[in-house]
Amino acid sequence: MDVLFVGINPGHVSARAGHHFANPSNAFWRLLHDAGFTPSLFSPQQDRRLPELGLGITNLVARESAGVSDLSREELTAGAVTLGRAIERWRPGAVVFVGLTAWTAFARRFGLLTKGGRPRCGERRERFAGARLFVLPNPSGRNAHYTYAQMRALYRRAARALGRGPAAARDPRPVIR
Repeated sequence: MDVLFVGINPGHVSARAGHHFANPSNAFWRLLHDAGFTPSLFSPQQDRRLPELGLGITNLVARESAGVSDLSREELTAGAVTLGRAIERWRPGAVVFVGLTAWTAFARRFGLLTKGGRPRCGERRERFAGARLFVLPNPSGRNAHYTYAQMRALYRRAARALGRGPAAARDPRPVIR
C-alpha cells in the first residue's frame, strides 16, 4: 500500500451504505479524482477498488455517529492505538489524515504534536513507522473552514508530493507547514 487515507469515523449515511464517505454532501471522492489520486471519479461504492491503485482507506474510530462531537476522547485515543498498530503492520508509504480531528487524536497519542499553535494542513515533518504523514481538510459538508478550491489545492499538493496524478512533478513550494 502506497497511501492510506484515514477518516475520523463513519457518519450515518456511510454506515448505512457500507462505504466510506458516502454522504452526497461529502466531496472526498471528487477531491481524490481532481487531485490525481484516482484516474476517474469513483463513487463510494467503488471504495474497494482503491487497493488496485495502491491506496487504502480506514477510519480512526469504527463507530458511526452523527458527528465528531459524539465521539469521546477515549474512543479517539483507542482508535489512534489501533491505527498505529495497523500502520506498523501494513507499512504504507504515506498516511493521509482526512481532517485535523483524526490527526490531532493520533498525534496526541504518539507524541507527534508540535508546539506552538493549531495543526495545519499539509505534509508533516514527523514520520510514523517510516510513513510520511499528511493532514488534509475534512471534505464533509459540515466543514466550512475551507472552500472546495482551497481543499482541491491542498489535495493536489499532497498528490504531487506523493508522485500521483498527471502533474506529479514536485511542487517547488514546501509542503511542510
